[in-house]
Amino acid sequence: MSSEEATAQQSQSLVGLLAALESIGPAAQEAIAQAADAKALEDLRIEYLGKKGKLSELNQRMGALDAREKPIAGKALNLNKNAITDLLRQRQESLSARELDARLATEAVDVTLPGIRPQRGALHPIALMTREITSIFRSMGFQVESGPEIETEYMNFDSLNIPREHPARDMQDSLFVDRGYVLRTHTSPTQIRTYLKMKPPFAVITTGKVYRHDSDATHSPMFHQMEGFAVGEDISFGHLKNVLYEFLRALYGKDVKVQFRPSFFPFTEPSAEVDVWSEARGCWLEVLGSGMIHPNVLRNGGIDPEKYSGFAFGLGIDRLAMLKYGISDLRLLFENDLRFLRQF
Repeated sequence: MSSEEATAQQSQSLVGLLAALESIGPAAQEAIAQAADAKALEDLRIEYLGKKGKLSELNQRMGALDAREKPIAGKALNLNKNAITDLLRQRQESLSARELDARLATEAVDVTLPGIRPQRGALHPIALMTREITSIFRSMGFQVESGPEIETEYMNFDSLNIPREHPARDMQDSLFVDRGYVLRTHTSPTQIRTYLKMKPPFAVITTGKVYRHDSDATHSPMFHQMEGFAVGEDISFGHLKNVLYEFLRALYGKDVKVQFRPSFFPFTEPSAEVDVWSEARGCWLEVLGSGMIHPNVLRNGGIDPEKYSGFAFGLGIDRLAMLKYGISDLRLLFENDLRFLRQF
């Protein structure tokens, strides 16, 4: 091939490339203008500007051009690329504006309509009762302590004068989690923990979850207790009765009827159960157990029973809530039924 023929072929290649570029522009402009959504627009971007797009194919043809022709072709390619990029951007803005107008038309707020009140949460009846009884005892000078829910057998039983042969230690009543450890069956272990870190006189309450192997309309495998106790010199059963009378009057009203019945608890001596008269049911309902702290329990907590005495009481927060709010089935407190909970 002569030099004249080679020059003519190269010029022909440049002319063909420029002609192809000239035809791409109007075709791209028309296609972009007709793109109906963002997906169609993205498909067009890939078709023209992608790695295997039409402009990329033309760009590869520049390798066959003369060095003097490459700047001409490169400039034309860049102009087309920039023009298509601008067209894509403008169409994207147009589509976004149209989408926004459509949303505003369908989601417009009529400011003349009355407002919608959001639903408000409320405290659970157990939380309400816990706050109320804690407040009552705080007003009497009691302070609040807490203890772990997983206890050692010693703290849950032995330290509270509950011997190994006692039926409460049977696995059908207690829930053991490991050898030597149990989900606490009452809040009473907090007594011993308090004795070991505080010096009398003191008056303490503690609230929390306890666990027993039991479940029916009035019992739950997990329920809530409150433990109260006071230790000092010359504390008597009369002090215990006065505290509990004042507590129940504050909780149920000054006309509440209260009775003490002799009972037995390993960790108190003498012991008594306390009942409240229910007008709705026409009977006495047990609400708590109480008594004078057993000397062995004081001794296990490092307190000299010859010098100090004390009283203790324990009550089921769930049962007090049932009595106060007229709840017939304990399980309602744990089912999270919003129709029930919204009453409070």
